[in-house]
Amino acid sequence: MELEEIYQIAREKMKGYCRVCPVCDGKACKGEVPGMGGAGTGSSFQANLSAWQDYKLQLRTLHQADDPDTSVDILGEELSTPILKAPVTGSQYNMGGALSEKEYTKIVVEGSKEFGTIAMTGDSGDPTVYDVGVEVIESCDGFGIPIIKPREQDEIKKRIKMAEKAGSKAIGIDVDGAGLITMALKNQPVGPKSKEELEDLVASTELPLILKGVMTVDEARLAVDVGVETIVVSNHGGRVLDTTPGTAEVLPKIVAEVGDEATILVDGGIRAGVDILKALALGADAVLVARPLIIAAFGGGKEGFKLLLDDLTTELKKAMILTGCNSIADISSNILWR
Repeated sequence: MELEEIYQIAREKMKGYCRVCPVCDGKACKGEVPGMGGAGTGSSFQANLSAWQDYKLQLRTLHQADDPDTSVDILGEELSTPILKAPVTGSQYNMGGALSEKEYTKIVVEGSKEFGTIAMTGDSGDPTVYDVGVEVIESCDGFGIPIIKPREQDEIKKRIKMAEKAGSKAIGIDVDGAGLITMALKNQPVGPKSKEELEDLVASTELPLILKGVMTVDEARLAVDVGVETIVVSNHGGRVLDTTPGTAEVLPKIVAEVGDEATILVDGGIRAGVDILKALALGADAVLVARPLIIAAFGGGKEGFKLLLDDLTTELKKAMILTGCNSIADISSNILWR
């Protein structure tokens, strides 16, 4: 199976929801939420991509980094690649429904585990979607991370207990989902969280807590101060607020503030191995990828999903060779030209 074949199949299966454009830049699908597009004018979606392009790489070939190691330790697990599957749900109303929620979730969770990395599952206006993610994670011996929408405290705690029972490696809250249209349409209340509410949630579980959707230095500091162990720099793929900066623009400042105190992940507009390398050079410990891996899952099932993971990891490895990085630990801002 070739990637172009996977994209063609996905184009048919996701018709009306995703065009599987040659460059997934959010221009054709702007405002299509629900769907795969970005909010409003789509500028936040587009800013994510352009922000990575603002950084250039310094080509180096006088070294001995000829067989780089792409493995990385995240949440105490040694992963074969610094690419994690981002939490995206709504197979029916965001992706077209050619795969059921359970079929899609099994592809990404099982495919990630088989490849040597880990997937995050999500939450939705349809409460059963979270249940599906937890069930699949449990069937994979807990090798997955459920991410919960910023619901009312008791609702979040109930879902945390489900994750604990399933043996999940960690638990997360995507606070950037505070204004999601898809939640409002399903009468599932979500909203921002106060410092006190966040402290309460950290104290409610012994699992590492991931906070996804941090885009400012002050909120990164607040999160770490109350005990959050992992931060995801994310604007929810540009799907919740128009005209935000791209994640690559804010990542270095957040790393400078709390990078020594927390694991830093980043998502948004990552499309190639060079984007991953730039994210790591800017201080991220690993990246989350969403839309490209969703397309691969719909177009090629588990085989297609793992093929794209392999393609992105191979691209990263080639870029590491040509910038003189023999391991993930070797990657630093010295390889960037801006």
